[in-house]
Amino acid sequence: MINPCVMTAVSTTARREIHYDNLDQFQADAERLARGRFRTVGQWSYPQILDHLARSMTASLDGFGFKAPWWARTLIAPMVKNSFLTKAMRAGFKLPQSARSLVPAADTALPAALENLRKAMTRCTHETPQAEHPFLGKLASQEWNSLYLRHAELHMSFVIPDES
Repeated sequence: MINPCVMTAVSTTARREIHYDNLDQFQADAERLARGRFRTVGQWSYPQILDHLARSMTASLDGFGFKAPWWARTLIAPMVKNSFLTKAMRAGFKLPQSARSLVPAADTALPAALENLRKAMTRCTHETPQAEHPFLGKLASQEWNSLYLRHAELHMSFVIPDES
């Protein structure tokens, strides 16, 4: 069933500028958008964005099942780690084939995606991430939290509320 509130476009010119200080702000934004009208600018629908964010958060607890090449983890990651955790992520990164577990299904429904995100956020609030990030390696709990927020800001910037 097609949600009449969802409009998808390919342009990335009109992204939102957002910043989350905590997971509660991210969740409140996700819930607010899901209740109203919105459009997306980019490759994924809103349910796909939520599903991807939920999958990424869950992987921080259960494991990713893949790693970046050793040279990227040892030579590049240490130099960019702080930026990943503190600055806005750039759009346009294409996940490698090995990361297909993080790619959302094309037919993801909004209610299911939102529920998966809620479950992932609850787990991340109550469990300590044990998995190594595939690129950044071992992260402390606060570093994981920062990464969740910067990653959410990137993807949620493609969801534009329709306030008309």
